[in-house]
Amino acid sequence: MKKIIIIALLVATNFACSDEFFDLKPQGRASQAQLTNKNGVSALLIGAYSLLDGVGAGNTGRQSTISNYVFGGISSDDAVKGTDAGDQPEQSFIEQYNWLADNTYFLGKWWHSYDGVARANEVIQIVGSPDVKDMTDAEKTQVIAEARFLRGHYHFEAKKMWNKVPYIDDKTYVAADPNSTKIPNSDDIWSKIEADFDFAAKNLPAVQSQKGRATQWAAKAYLAKAYVFQKKWAPAKALLDDILKNSGKKLVANYHDNYRTGGNNNSESIFEVQFSVNDGTNGNNGNAGDNLNWPYSSTAPGRGCCGFYQPSHNLVNAFKTDASGLPMIGNAADGTLDTYNQVDLPNDQGISAGTAFTLDKSIPVDPRLDWTVGRRGVNFLDWGPMPGSTWIRDQVYAGPFTGKKWMYYLAEENSTTHSTSRRNVNNNYRLLKLSSVILWLAECEVELGNLATAEDLINMIRNRAKNGSVQDATVSYKVEPYPAGTFASKGADFARNAVRMESRLEFAMEGHRFFDLVRWGIAEKVLNKYAAEEAVAGKEPSGRTFAKRGYMAGKVFASKNNYFPLPQDEILNSQKDGKPVLVQNPGY
Repeated sequence: MKKIIIIALLVATNFACSDEFFDLKPQGRASQAQLTNKNGVSALLIGAYSLLDGVGAGNTGRQSTISNYVFGGISSDDAVKGTDAGDQPEQSFIEQYNWLADNTYFLGKWWHSYDGVARANEVIQIVGSPDVKDMTDAEKTQVIAEARFLRGHYHFEAKKMWNKVPYIDDKTYVAADPNSTKIPNSDDIWSKIEADFDFAAKNLPAVQSQKGRATQWAAKAYLAKAYVFQKKWAPAKALLDDILKNSGKKLVANYHDNYRTGGNNNSESIFEVQFSVNDGTNGNNGNAGDNLNWPYSSTAPGRGCCGFYQPSHNLVNAFKTDASGLPMIGNAADGTLDTYNQVDLPNDQGISAGTAFTLDKSIPVDPRLDWTVGRRGVNFLDWGPMPGSTWIRDQVYAGPFTGKKWMYYLAEENSTTHSTSRRNVNNNYRLLKLSSVILWLAECEVELGNLATAEDLINMIRNRAKNGSVQDATVSYKVEPYPAGTFASKGADFARNAVRMESRLEFAMEGHRFFDLVRWGIAEKVLNKYAAEEAVAGKEPSGRTFAKRGYMAGKVFASKNNYFPLPQDEILNSQKDGKPVLVQNPGY
C-alpha cells in the first residue's frame, strides 16, 4: 500500500453574514463527516497499511523498518552494526547486549507498533458507524477483516519484541482520550492476536484485486506463525498444510527471484510490503527505513552511504557445505556441535583494496551465500566483482562483507530507484513466503514426530537452491538434499538443528534470526558462543589469520535479553492515578 496524506476538503465559503462564517474548521485534518463514507474509509485503511514499511510513525524509520534489521539482525549472530564505531551508538548498544530502557530505538519501535494499532482501530470504528451508508455489509466486513489483519500484525511486532505488552482494540481505543490506551501489560495477548488473524482468514478473499492487500492465505499464514511461536504444533500444521496444498502458491525456480524488483508479488509470495518510487512523493515509499544499509561508495549500489548492517563471519561460514553438499551441523538441537565456524571462509579482511587479492573459491558453499552476501572477488549482481574495502566504511571495525538482498541491479538503476535517492528502492519486502510456510511446517513435523515428512519439506527448499541460478559460476557451489532416512537415523535433535539451520540459510539478513533463536529457546547459548568466537582472530584454511570484531570480547547475552526493555518514556507516560500501568520486563 502506498502512503497517503489525508487532507481536509476545502469547504466552499459563503461570505454572507452568518454564524457559519465564524465556525472555522481545523485545517489539515479530515472531519468525521468527511470520513464516514466509502472514500473516507478507504483513505483510513490505506493509512493503516502505509505503516507496514515502518516509516511514518514519528521516528526515524530505521527504528521500526519492516526488515527489523536492528532488532532481528544485528542483535543476532547474522550481522554486525557495520559503519564505524562512532555512528549510531544506540545500535552498538543493541548489538553488544547493553540494553537500556532509554534507548531511542526501543521507543521508536513502540511508537510505530501502537500507531499502527491506533490506525487499524480507527478504521474499524469508522466503518462500523451507521453513518457510512454507501457500503454494503460485505464491503464493511472485508474492511474490518483487513484492519484486524493489520492490528494483528502490529501487535505481533510488539509481542515478539517485549513479550508482555498491552492489547488495544477498537472497543478500548478512544482517539480523544489518552487515558483510553493506558492498558496494563499483565496479560498474555496471544489469544487476541490469534482472534484478529482468525477473523481475517474467515472474511478475506483468497485473491485481492490490488496487490499488497491482505488475503485469506496471508491471514492463515500469519495465524500459523502465531501458533508456531507458541509451539502449538498441531493447529499450526493444519493451517500450513492447507496453504501448501490449496493456496496455489509455489516456489519460484530461482531463489534470487524473491530478492529483486522483477520478482515482486511472484508466485511464492503470500504477503509483501509494497514499495514504490518516483510516484510524486519524497522517496519515503521506497524502503526508506533501510536506507543506511548500503555500501559506502559512489561506485556501488545506492551510490554511497552509509555502510550499516554488515553480515558476520559466523553467517558467512554457515553457508559452507561438506563433501556431500550438506550443512556442517551436528546432532545438538542448539547448534553447539556444529563445525562450520571452526575455520573461516577466505576473505579480504585486513587486505587493502590496492593490494593484489585472489579469493580462494574452491571451498564448497551453498549458492544462497552469494545471493545474500557481497564478498570481494565474487560477482555482485551485474556490478562486476565486489571490489573489497572501497565499498566498506570501516573494514577494520565492521568486517569485509556487505548485505545484498535489498540491492538493485545496475541495469535497473533509475527505474527501481528514486530520483532523489538511489537508496530508496521499489524492491518489496516479502513478509510471508511459501518458503516460510514450508519451513514452519517442517518444524511442526519434527515436533510431532514425523521426521521423514520434515526431511521431504527441507529437501524442497534445498533442491530449489541446488537447481536454481547461481551468482558467480567461478565459485564452487555445492548443495544437495538430505539422503532419504537421514533425519530418522540421526534423531529428532539433529532434525531440529537441520530445520533451524535451513531457516537461517534461507532467510539470512531478513530480520528474523534473533526472534527465531528466542522462540527456539536457544538464544542465550547461541549468542554467547557467537560473541566469544566473533571477538577473536579468524583463521583461513591457508593458515592466514585476521582480526574479527574485537569489540564483542566479554559481551554477555543474559536470560533477560530474550526480550527488550520497555521504553522508559512509555512507562512514565502510562501513569493513571499517579501510578504507571506498564511494568518493566524482568532484569531491566
